[in-house]
Amino acid sequence: MADTTQHADAPPRNPSPLERLAGAHRVGTTFKGWDGEPAQVTPQTLVAVLAALGIDASSHTAIARALEDTVTAPWRSVLPAVVVVRQGDDDPVPLRVPAGARVEFWAVDEDGVRSTGTVGEAGETRTVDGRDLERRDGTLPHALPLGWHTLHASVDGQESVCVFVVTPDRLSTTAALADHRSWGLMAQLYSVRSADSWGIGDLADLGRIAQAAAQHHGEFVLVNPLHAAEPIPPVEPSPYLPTTRRYFHPLYLRIEDIPEYASLGAPARQRIEGLAAGFAAVNTSTDLLDRDSSYAAKLEALELVFAVGRSAQRRQDFDAYRSHQGQGLADFALWSALAETYPPDAPEWHDVGRPGSPGAREFTERHGARIEFHAWLQWLLDEQLREAQLAATDAGMSIGVVHDLAVGVHPGGADAWALQDVLAAGVSVGAPPDMFNQLGQDWSQPPWHPDRLAASGYTAFRDMLRNILRHAGGIRVDHILGLFRLWWIPQGEAPGAGAYVYYDHRALIGILALEAERAGAIVVGEDLGVFEPGVQEYLAERGILGTSILWFEQDADGPLPPEAYRKGCLTTVTVHDLPPSAGYLAGEHVALRERLGLLGRPVEEEQAEDRAVQEKFLALLRERHLLGDAPAGVPETVEALHAFIAQTPSVLLGVALADAVGERRTQNQPGTNDEYPNWRIPLADADGRAVLVEDLATSERFSSLVASLGLSADAGTPPDATGSTGSTG
Repeated sequence: MADTTQHADAPPRNPSPLERLAGAHRVGTTFKGWDGEPAQVTPQTLVAVLAALGIDASSHTAIARALEDTVTAPWRSVLPAVVVVRQGDDDPVPLRVPAGARVEFWAVDEDGVRSTGTVGEAGETRTVDGRDLERRDGTLPHALPLGWHTLHASVDGQESVCVFVVTPDRLSTTAALADHRSWGLMAQLYSVRSADSWGIGDLADLGRIAQAAAQHHGEFVLVNPLHAAEPIPPVEPSPYLPTTRRYFHPLYLRIEDIPEYASLGAPARQRIEGLAAGFAAVNTSTDLLDRDSSYAAKLEALELVFAVGRSAQRRQDFDAYRSHQGQGLADFALWSALAETYPPDAPEWHDVGRPGSPGAREFTERHGARIEFHAWLQWLLDEQLREAQLAATDAGMSIGVVHDLAVGVHPGGADAWALQDVLAAGVSVGAPPDMFNQLGQDWSQPPWHPDRLAASGYTAFRDMLRNILRHAGGIRVDHILGLFRLWWIPQGEAPGAGAYVYYDHRALIGILALEAERAGAIVVGEDLGVFEPGVQEYLAERGILGTSILWFEQDADGPLPPEAYRKGCLTTVTVHDLPPSAGYLAGEHVALRERLGLLGRPVEEEQAEDRAVQEKFLALLRERHLLGDAPAGVPETVEALHAFIAQTPSVLLGVALADAVGERRTQNQPGTNDEYPNWRIPLADADGRAVLVEDLATSERFSSLVASLGLSADAGTPPDATGSTGSTG
């Protein structure tokens, strides 16, 4: 199908040479300002962003040279850097070869099977670096299967290769959802403890949460990003600012479930039991979560278990895992050992240098045991993630665990160090000024370098997705618009002094779909906010589900009726960046921002507008006979809101675990750091008592809220816009 996405920010009619150079490298020269009007990117920003892309635009001469290079650069390689296609596409591959050369063209699939192609007649010609070149198109005799293949071109006996990726036209896992409505829980895993937790919810708790939802015919559990943080305390509390997105946080390990725990000697077992006992009271406390204490205790216990050693079979399994993960795990474990040895600003980091450097090899030789320890932690996480997914599917869930993928990584983290060849330096990712934040936002995360990532064959992107989906039924991609464009902010500049850099979204979305297809997983793209024309349509065309949040589904006429919601969507009442529904109905989102000084107008005005908007939604609920005319209590109103989203055609419905138990407190207040204890709120009920995983099975409020969705084991077909069951849209 044709790609209908467009750049909303049109280039100037008479662009300057600098603006033409920016456009040639997919750098936007305009953007929509906070007032909704077009705003111009400054020349200084364009020069800085182009520099981060490796393009010298520092003078008129440099710009002219760079413009010429944009024309000649593709001619300096026989094959493109990478070719990513949709299954069924038969577009030829452009080959740029010396005039009159003898050319052979073929592909090798993942099983080593060779398909010999044909090479067309000469087309466009150009003289580059004193050589006469011509374009000739290579065509394969038949479509290759889904997967990662290699293209080969031999020119007068000299061979060139590139990665060739065949991606699904549309995810089949999405099609499987079309005729069956599914609901699931959304949980911040760290906040949900059991009696056996160590102060923080863990992977054993995740399995039990899934089982509790499955008792009510829930089909999935969507959890916060489980990406790894720092290897030792203190650790970053935000799951959306990880050190890596490929590997996981050992904080989530259940120590007692490690097989080697059974082989501990008496002193070591007593020590670990003592550490665990120290968190018995913490698990039922509603004080702020203390990741650092929990992690420090777990690391001490893990050291004791690691010292036990492994059986011959377990050693073989560990070695197989390390071999399968390859250089990515080796680099992450090396960084973890480095990060626990040297502070971030220590001069020793300079001495170690880049991955694979002599300094890195020398450190590896001296600290092999510590590197093995950190690789071992990831193996344990892999095992426990598998057990959590099995617990979900064995309980009857058709999807199981859905992981959340953060937008980016910490600038001083493992990925920033190990993947520096495919990340851009000198810039960070953020958001331009908008009506909610007129200063813009700087998320302090380094972006993918689009050209270098493509030249690498998208390997790092693929390996990240593949590892997350290894034991999962789905993935939610936070800010999926970032696969289309990202706001780059030059180092040292204010967030508003940035520019959009556009990515090859066909390749990125295609690879995302391919890895999900192979894993049998669904994909949900968080697509709230300002989108360019055609983006949501393109995602739907590829089988990527969107997101809808009830409070945001309104237009100038008021709340949208449920029939107007999208079918290919995960629809929810709330999200982790808002208070739970009980708190939202009480206006906690306004009161909190007022306490933190985040309001741009008097609190009375904000409260009045919020009450007016809420009343419009409640009036619609009454119109739908989901609420009576008499004032309703908070639990009844929250259930009515969920009954409302059940009237939408959306194939997935999400219920926040916080709503299911009556929690009121906000988990995260955007725009704050230490002003509010983001990501540190333990799960509690309406009376402020801690809720444990064990409580879910017998919770009447949980059961009643789920029942308000009106779904049962065999009554899950989503309605179409008329209220009847319908085909996929």
